[in-house]
Amino acid sequence: MNPEDVRRDWAERDGKYSPAYYADIGPNEVSETLASVLSHYVDDDAAILELGCGSGRHLEHLREQGYESLAGIDINDTAFEVMAEAYPRLAETGSFTTGALEDVLPGVPDDEYDVVYAVETLQHVHPDEAWVFEAVARVSNDLLIIAENEGNSPDRGRGDAAVSHVDDEFPLYHRDWKAVFTDLGFAQLIYEPTARDTIRVFRTV
Repeated sequence: MNPEDVRRDWAERDGKYSPAYYADIGPNEVSETLASVLSHYVDDDAAILELGCGSGRHLEHLREQGYESLAGIDINDTAFEVMAEAYPRLAETGSFTTGALEDVLPGVPDDEYDVVYAVETLQHVHPDEAWVFEAVARVSNDLLIIAENEGNSPDRGRGDAAVSHVDDEFPLYHRDWKAVFTDLGFAQLIYEPTARDTIRVFRTV
């Protein structure tokens, strides 16, 4: 798939893996880990941005924990309609933008957010659009948290495979996430494999 095909697939997705799909599931283990990490490193008034926020299940969990300055970006046109139904208080109080990360992040000022995080989002960025990781690093002035699928082998990787496909449908690109963000000026603080994803917490140095 080329970059435009990848973006279109997520922008138009309904059914499985859509914003409504995840709203039905609600907050999960990753949501709890995010709240735990943030409680240790930042105050309740920290400016927080989720990349690929969907209908906002993780942001809603943070809101319930007392975080007040919440923002999100999602490419799917229905994401914030679903949010308004599933998490109306979040939809009313947060700041949300519809669009691809590649289109939105270049317009965000440097160091705009105290915390930037992504859950199973960066793994879908096409290799031709890998420059966007520099933009992700640029807009975070403190913490960067990612939860990406790094495989289920002992080293959490996929060997030498650069890409696999979820349900034989859409691509998942495999990267050395520690190297990606340490090369961009972050130090990795936490590495926590879970049954599904690997959670990594980085901090600017």
